Amino acid sequence: VQLQAFGGGLVPPGGYLVLSCAASGSGFRINDMGWHRQAPGKQRELVASITSGGIPKYDDSVKGRFTISRDNAKNQVYLRMKSLKPEDTAVYYCEGDYIIYGDEIVVGRSWGQGTQLTVSS
Repeated sequence: VQLQAFGGGLVPPGGYLVLSCAASGSGFRINDMGWHRQAPGKQRELVASITSGGIPKYDDSVKGRFTISRDNAKNQVYLRMKSLKPEDTAVYYCEGDYIIYGDEIVVGRSWGQGTQLTVSS
């Protein structure tokens, strides 16, 4: 199962951006999905996650500003970000917990390649 993230860029403070992430492969199901970020010199942190049933969770630093959603039919997850701050600048990574149904059942977590968000005037 492969994940690919899209949508990063340069945004002014207070701006708005949407990140997308698509999962591809065959014979799989994606359960929980999430967005993490890593700023220079800092550890990667979980920003938001969403269950297969659509229940979201957010880090306190983004509550009220970020919205995570997903389209299970398309195996995609989105992160809508508003009121962006310079401290949101980071590389954003999507991830998904998957199950592959075949001769054997395989479970694992796949990560997207990361997309850069820079919040600056």
